[in-house]
Amino acid sequence: MAHYGSIPALRAQTAQLKLFAPAFAYLDDLLRPGSTAGERLRGLAEGDNHRVDLGGGVFALEQVYAAKVRADGFFESHRKFIDVQVVVAGGEAMEVADIGRMTVRQPYNPERDLIVYEDCTSAAILRVQAGEAAVFFPTDGHMPGLRINADATLVRKTVIKVPVPA
Repeated sequence: MAHYGSIPALRAQTAQLKLFAPAFAYLDDLLRPGSTAGERLRGLAEGDNHRVDLGGGVFALEQVYAAKVRADGFFESHRKFIDVQVVVAGGEAMEVADIGRMTVRQPYNPERDLIVYEDCTSAAILRVQAGEAAVFFPTDGHMPGLRINADATLVRKTVIKVPVPA
């Protein structure tokens, strides 16, 4: 089941799972004023992405983009990785639903670790602002990166990919 909230709340919710330790160590650095990681993310131009390997199979994808209209989004899920999606600046909407209630549009692509689903009008809508995050597990179909209102807000974000335990 997806988790949503502030970084401290998510840390508390996942504290018993050691696999999240590299993700929160990275976030501590990224969100520390004046850190190299924070400066790197703030220095990315719109449309840029940067991958950071965190060890133990965990990695982060630092991104900068304009939040999109819902019609341009799609629901997805992953089998190999848990997504920890952290908004550092700006804000976006993310939708989430249990994949058991969804219809597969594109079957699992192991190279991309991606399943794409048909639209789901009963999904929950999260409004994620700077300093907040959502954790999506393999059973969570999610559509991130959406505009909260009509304006295309610039979003600075990191998506930390945590391997699903074997």
